[in-house]
Amino acid sequence: MTRSAWKAEPAGPRSVAILGPYGCGKSTLFDALLTSAGVAPKRQNARAMSTELRLGHCTFMGEPWALVDCPGSVEFAYETAAGLTAVDFAIIVCDPSADRLANLPVLLKAVEEAGLPHLIFINKIDTLAGQVREIVAALQPYSSYPLVQRQIPIREHDAVTGYVDVVNERAYHYCGEDSERVALPNELRAPEQEALAGLTEVLADHDDALLEKVIEDIAPSADEIFATLHKDQASGTIVQVLFGAAARGHGIFRLWKALRHDVPPASVTAARRGVAASGDPLVQIFKTVHAGQAAYTGKLSYARLWRGGLRDSAPLDGARIGGLYRFVNGDILRIQAAEPGELVAIGRLDEAPTGAVIGGEAGLPFPRPPAPVYAFAIAAKDRKDDVKLSGALHKLVEEDPSLSIVHARETGETLLCGQGEIHLNGALERLASTYNCQINVAPPKVAYKETIKQAVKQHARLKRQTGGHGQFADVALEVAPRPRGAGFSFVDKIVGGAVPRQYIPSVGEAAEEAMQKGPLGYPVVDVEVTLVDGGFHSVDSSDMAFRTATRNGVVEALAKAEPVLLEPIERVTVRVPNRFTAAAQRLLSGRRGQILGYAEHEGWSGWDDVEALVPASELGDFILQLRADTTGLGSFTRQFDHLAEARGGKAH
Repeated sequence: MTRSAWKAEPAGPRSVAILGPYGCGKSTLFDALLTSAGVAPKRQNARAMSTELRLGHCTFMGEPWALVDCPGSVEFAYETAAGLTAVDFAIIVCDPSADRLANLPVLLKAVEEAGLPHLIFINKIDTLAGQVREIVAALQPYSSYPLVQRQIPIREHDAVTGYVDVVNERAYHYCGEDSERVALPNELRAPEQEALAGLTEVLADHDDALLEKVIEDIAPSADEIFATLHKDQASGTIVQVLFGAAARGHGIFRLWKALRHDVPPASVTAARRGVAASGDPLVQIFKTVHAGQAAYTGKLSYARLWRGGLRDSAPLDGARIGGLYRFVNGDILRIQAAEPGELVAIGRLDEAPTGAVIGGEAGLPFPRPPAPVYAFAIAAKDRKDDVKLSGALHKLVEEDPSLSIVHARETGETLLCGQGEIHLNGALERLASTYNCQINVAPPKVAYKETIKQAVKQHARLKRQTGGHGQFADVALEVAPRPRGAGFSFVDKIVGGAVPRQYIPSVGEAAEEAMQKGPLGYPVVDVEVTLVDGGFHSVDSSDMAFRTATRNGVVEALAKAEPVLLEPIERVTVRVPNRFTAAAQRLLSGRRGQILGYAEHEGWSGWDDVEALVPASELGDFILQLRADTTGLGSFTRQFDHLAEARGGKAH
């Protein structure tokens, strides 16, 4: 499609996700784009960290757009992944320094795995100290597609005051949100030609006609380059690099023009995702919000309309739509209808969770929530608020599936689990501010166990006379250790009726109940109790008497059998860039980890998986230190492996 064709016919509703690491100014860029389109959003604190996805709607040059501001912190990566499933294009924002690109490889990989065409926007260009080509060169090893530099900065007194467009060989001076054309500086003619030649060579790899001209040393026209550039950018086979300063409005209009030309129509994205062109309306929920605004109170489902339009109050796959909404100037506005390709909020889809596909097709994938890496033990300060807390937690998890609630059976705690300290603190703030739930918070307990190291014999007798029928039971027990992981076992070796058959099940049940708390205060595992002899009274013996005698005997035996504490050992897999592999191994070893080995992470060139066995007591704040040691790039998964005798480490 030629450059003029993109301009001639509006492409209909299109959508763009804006993502980048914390501090790069991605939310400022989101605001600047909307402001440039005439719908300045409302922000309470420009310096506040984005912790949830923001949706904004606008019109640029007569065409409707939806912009999605994705959170920057790695702890909210799932929110970003969910947003990427709904859009046609992505802008990856970065700082103007090759030394501050640590998180860009992860973002590039996320966008590529989502199959999204994308460009890179170097923000804060007014603070550029080095060269743009150095940033491009630093990023290229992490991109599966060629990065092409579209602009060269113009400097005056060490400040970037404008740019040269590499393709049309024109120079522009920044003037707020717009720019004015100026004469091309002589000192930039050679760099511009060098950049144009490099860009043309990259484009020629995807276009035979252009390749033929390059081989024959024939300079292609600007229109030919533009046509190939836009086709390749829209298909995702190249990645343009643009720059600007969002806080000053520099480069914003130029970025809008690039989006207008290069973002593919919504129908192209739908076809890429495997959505049939004809059929009933097809909708996918990519975010859930329990709103409490003047314009709307209740559950809102942010949705992508993959096929067909929607009307307010119309039926949708058996459910009735309770309102259609767009977000303009920071306000939620009710609309009567939405077109195919739009991103809208839908009210009252109470049975549709995040990721749900409504409309009869099930072929639209959605990212699975990541495994939790950090947890708090929580409880309502006032027990009468337990029901209110339960409802609030349900809504939190519905809004953010990367949160989870775990009821730890072994410790009796309720755990709020997530992706890090900031993630969980944000959830606690919402519980307090939105749902008025006052919470006690503590580090989760470790599910220690205990066992014994030697076998003992124990005799126990219960003899009570209180008037009328008394209580009598006599048991001879052998209590012995079993192999690790074998569990509890009860063995009956009674012969000759020393203990009547009707009482033996009670002996076994009481022996197992006695394992619930051992002499060290923890559940006892891997023990065998054998009933070898006993005695009874024809009148005073009972199930209760044999239970009591057995329980007393087992408790005494466990204390004599050299009890030892067992700690859970987790199999941990740490994923890091290979330049941090040694640091990850040191961190694991420093937490009593046994390194099992490492190998390249499948599908991630330059990344390693380090495997180790680590005591669970060492993993409570492990993610915090791992991220600190790997500039935020490290992650890990864990799975219970076995119990082992505790040998030091953190206090029990």
